[in-house]
Amino acid sequence: MHVVAFLVRALSGVNRLVGNVFSWLALAIVVVCFTVVVQRYVFSTTQVWMQDLYVWLNGAMFTAVAGFALLRDDHVRVDIFYRPAGLKTKAAVDLIGVLIFIVPYCYVIFAYGLPYVQRSWRLYEASPNVGGMPGFFVLKSFILIFGLLILIQGLAMIGRSVLILRDRMDLVPEHLRYGHGKE
Repeated sequence: MHVVAFLVRALSGVNRLVGNVFSWLALAIVVVCFTVVVQRYVFSTTQVWMQDLYVWLNGAMFTAVAGFALLRDDHVRVDIFYRPAGLKTKAAVDLIGVLIFIVPYCYVIFAYGLPYVQRSWRLYEASPNVGGMPGFFVLKSFILIFGLLILIQGLAMIGRSVLILRDRMDLVPEHLRYGHGKE
């Protein structure tokens, strides 16, 4: 069980690190968007690549921090029954939910996203906008990164559920315990 606890901490740590790094893109998005607005309405000019940039930063940020949101339990949940449920019931629901929904969803992302991203890399796809940014293939790669980070957090949730269902709550890191997910 100590190995499972280590894996839960390590996998969750990946999403915590990625989430903390990529959440800073929100500041970059605001700065770039503000610059585009000032250029357009004060100087009556615009740079298409800058318009692409804040949209791309937004896409990269939201796909990269999705696993972090799952880690922090910040995702949308209809929790009429979940919230008042006991610890083991929550662990069982999470375990079943990950196995039935998250793992197959990640499979679909990889199965359909990989050829799409590979094609984009082969073509070194650029922005569809004339005068836009090069490197659209990098942004499309975030589709696979999204799937990977969600899968990683799903595996951490499986590990946490196993620890709880095996009465090893003492091995579940404090910040991953139910009711303590908000950091």
